[in-house]
This record gives sequence, C-alpha cells and structure tokens, in this order.
Amino acid sequence: MENSNEIKIRRVLEQIHDPEIPVLSITDMGIVREVKEEAGTWVISITPTYSGCPAMDMIAASIKMELSAQGYPGAEVRFVLSPAWTTDWMTEAGKEKLKAYGIAPPNPRQQVCRDELFAPDEAVQCPHCGSWHTARISEFGSTACKALYRCEDCKEPFDYFKCH
Repeated sequence: MENSNEIKIRRVLEQIHDPEIPVLSITDMGIVREVKEEAGTWVISITPTYSGCPAMDMIAASIKMELSAQGYPGAEVRFVLSPAWTTDWMTEAGKEKLKAYGIAPPNPRQQVCRDELFAPDEAVQCPHCGSWHTARISEFGSTACKALYRCEDCKEPFDYFKCH
C-alpha cells in the first residue's frame, strides 16, 4: 500500500521528462518500475527503453535532483534490466502525447513473422494526417528507439516509436 511520501514522490516523477522526447514524462514512458523506502532511503527503480540508452544517466540525475529539491535528499536510483522494458508499459496518455507531438506511437503488438526471408514493414499511421499509406525510410530515426517513416499522402517525414 502506498504511503503519503510514496504518493508525493510518484507525483514528482510524473514531472520528470525524458530528455530525448520532452513531451513524455518518465512515468508516461513506463520506465519507473518501483518506488520504495529502504532503511530511510527512497529507492527508485527504473528500466531503460534500450540497454545502453544514453538518456538513462540524465534521467537518474534528474530524479535525484528533483527529489532532493522536494525534500527527499539522498534518493537512490537503481537500474533494472530484467524483464526488459516494452512499449506495452507506456501509458495511453503518453501514446496520445507522442501523436500530438508528431511521433507515431507504437502499435499494439503485431504477430511476429516466422519466415526470416519475409519481414513486412509494420503498418504505421501518420501522426500528421492520419493516413496509413506510409513507408519506412530507415530502421533508425532521431534515436535508436524510433524508426523514420514518410507519409505517402501528405509527404511528411515522421518518427515512429518502435514496438519492443
């Protein structure tokens, strides 16, 4: 059961934004795994969206700074790698924020193609005009967790937050 300090800390975490996608908080991303007190120290467990994600050190520093500023000095941030983060952990509100920002949110999990010779592109909706007539330009977009797409109708390029 959450106590009042844990609720306050979770509210602080809701205000910390991902440095690579500033429209999303770390709670929107679903990377906050656990908030608990251990021997008088608040421990925040987070999971990177990708192993080696360059934003994690900045996120950890932001958590410590914000909690200290709100009266919780000495907080510890732990990285939890297993189970691996999945886009299923993103909030629906976070997915809507991505779309409004111009990044196509991850689609619900699609069936994995078992034929290694045939791997069709995921159907991705354009966040600008809503068209499904899109094409992948590159497996990697502005960050490793996104792919670069182009809408064949409005001709706008856009990032797609890849499912994983």
